[in-house]
Amino acid sequence: MLPGMAARPACRLSGLPRAGGRRRFWGWLNAVFNKVDYERIRAVGPDRAASEWLLRCGALVRYQGYQKWQRDYNGLPTGPLGKYRIEAIDATDSCIMYRGFDYLDGLEHVTEIKLQKCIYIQDECLQRLSETKNLQKSLLQLKIISCGNVTDKGIIALHKLANLEYLYLSDLPGIRKKETTVHMLQQALPNLELELDLE
Repeated sequence: MLPGMAARPACRLSGLPRAGGRRRFWGWLNAVFNKVDYERIRAVGPDRAASEWLLRCGALVRYQGYQKWQRDYNGLPTGPLGKYRIEAIDATDSCIMYRGFDYLDGLEHVTEIKLQKCIYIQDECLQRLSETKNLQKSLLQLKIISCGNVTDKGIIALHKLANLEYLYLSDLPGIRKKETTVHMLQQALPNLELELDLE
């Protein structure tokens, strides 16, 4: 990690000119933040490694049995392997991307995920999310808000999340066939409560 970067993800930095070279640099840096370290997952366990990835990218995590959101990468709790299990993820304004989604594979207790204003979230990410076996079992609530690269295809892919109870979709301009998409989801997940705030 670069000195001084721990507290702020690269995708949240503001006040910099939008020159092409700098944009490419921050895109490259975000890709580096999302690179999966499989040795780290083995060494510290999936929840700790995923926490590090998520916080490094600007997301928040909440652990099972705790009310407080973990925001500070440098303040990640320590303790025995498996003591802190991720229960909820808030990826608002984060730079998480498909490249890092292997970190989700070992998470067994995630019940809530919020993806809001995530510039790198696209259909392939939602498809990957829905194909993650542990999330198919544990995920109950999902919110997708203002993710401009998400289309009907990505939303329909969520049908594999068999235990999903609540889905909130808002400000997703890529959804062009709202009625068809909703119908397909409701057929696949009849117990799903679907809340829409789409134009």
